[in-house]
Amino acid sequence: MNRVQARMALRVLTLSLAVALVGIWAAPSYGQQKDKKKKKDPALVDNNSANPVIPLTDEQQIDYLISEVLGAWQIGDSERMHKDYADDVSVVRGDWQPPVIGWSNYQAMYKLQRSKMQQVRMDRSNTYIKVNGNTAWACFQWDFAAVIDGNPSAARGQTTYVFVKRDNHWLIAHDHTSVVQAVQPQSPEGQSAPAKPPS
Repeated sequence: MNRVQARMALRVLTLSLAVALVGIWAAPSYGQQKDKKKKKDPALVDNNSANPVIPLTDEQQIDYLISEVLGAWQIGDSERMHKDYADDVSVVRGDWQPPVIGWSNYQAMYKLQRSKMQQVRMDRSNTYIKVNGNTAWACFQWDFAAVIDGNPSAARGQTTYVFVKRDNHWLIAHDHTSVVQAVQPQSPEGQSAPAKPPS
């Protein structure tokens, strides 16, 4: 091979190597291609972040929804509550009142009730959730404390929610709350204990 042919071969080799390197740098790696495929799959990625979404069971979704509703209830955020209540919800309250029918009626009652409360706390326990197709129910006990119209107040009770699944989202279709009446301590003879005078 003469000198001219050697230079020509060197140029071709250099050019081929440069093209190959550009191709390697420009092409995404296998891992990047795999990530792109994952990101395109809406079932695997939350649209609001790059973190993968771990699917929850229906029971887990409902348990989370209950926590979300009770949290919004405590802070007075009826708009946040509304996303988890059906517009045609029926609500049976813990006092002797007729059922409240429809979200707008419930929201008006809730806002009036909540406007009188400060330092609200609601703790949930003993939750039971049962799913049956596109319907479900959950029952739980709660302890409530707040300052109402300037006076400390506390109550205990139970709530049952009936859920329907609409557009792949669970909604509360029925909300039934029962307040447990405070039991007066009994004296040994079965009579109510006399009231203690203030100290």
